[in-house]
Amino acid sequence: MPPVSNAAAESLLHDLVAIPSPSCQEAAAAEHMVGWMKANGYDDAHVDAAGNAVGIVGSGKREIMLLGHIDTVGGFPRVHMTGRKLYGRGAVDAKGPLCAFAVAAARASLGDDWRIIVVGAVEEEAATSKGARHALECYAPELCVIGEPSNWDRITLGYKGRLLCDWRWEGGMSHSAGAALSPAEIAVDFWLKVKCRADAYNREIDSIFTSLDASIRGLNTYNVGVNSVAEMTIGFRLPPGVDPDDIVDMLPSSDGATVTWRGAERAYTADRNSELSRQFRRAIRSQGGVPRFVYKTGTSDMNVVGPHWHCPIVAYGPGDSALDHTPEEHINLDEYLRSIDVLTSVLESV
Repeated sequence: MPPVSNAAAESLLHDLVAIPSPSCQEAAAAEHMVGWMKANGYDDAHVDAAGNAVGIVGSGKREIMLLGHIDTVGGFPRVHMTGRKLYGRGAVDAKGPLCAFAVAAARASLGDDWRIIVVGAVEEEAATSKGARHALECYAPELCVIGEPSNWDRITLGYKGRLLCDWRWEGGMSHSAGAALSPAEIAVDFWLKVKCRADAYNREIDSIFTSLDASIRGLNTYNVGVNSVAEMTIGFRLPPGVDPDDIVDMLPSSDGATVTWRGAERAYTADRNSELSRQFRRAIRSQGGVPRFVYKTGTSDMNVVGPHWHCPIVAYGPGDSALDHTPEEHINLDEYLRSIDVLTSVLESV
């Protein structure tokens, strides 16, 4: 079978971006990706029990895992081209990296002892990471690349951890002219106490990656019968060395509110001097780039699989992560093609 052309690589990305796939609604996109893999020389391609799009190239026992995600956040700006820029939800986060994985795996010439596993995981954006958690039970790779945008010449070595706090207060209604605090004021009072404690933690810290970030993700008030309700979600981004349980212990009293926790992930950092990292640096230089390392303030499936697989791991993919989740999300197709060349070179050098 002839190698995948650049035009075919661009068509794959355009077609996948055009298929909406918000978290928990990825089936159509997964089927499309599997169909493309079957038509482009993969030895096996299927949708697994979690709903992931999975493709395998090669039959060796040694596994290289290319773990991307096929889901996106909601909100679907119009898919269109402006020059060499492809606009649409997921173009950067993270269908661009996933399609680069798929094309590079199809192009690469492997040694007989290797096989490449490409996974388009579901629910990465939903704080459940259902697809990655399923994959870590099925595979034992010797090398792993996480598909996230970093620009074609940057290598991501770490992500902060995460914890979500759902806070809910309910009490009897009162007149707005009275002395009692409104439900919204009670919620804001709790938030200010949380913010004060986060600020105290960060007092001697001057690095974004090692700071503790807290933000309000949602705030809502409403009435139920004779009661008023306030609901608020607070998100924490955790630096290395901070366990989610540490955040639970440091929070102020809930003052009669109900607090539940979800989405807990510890920060994870990879070895910058691993053989995988060195191969990426070499491949980027071969394409005329100057490789750089980056540490992200968000989370990714690296947080999920890194601590369990214990193998050399990096995150890599085309696209500007500043455009993640925005109405102007777009990717430069020339950068996308260059990232495929980098990935192909890395796969052929292991």
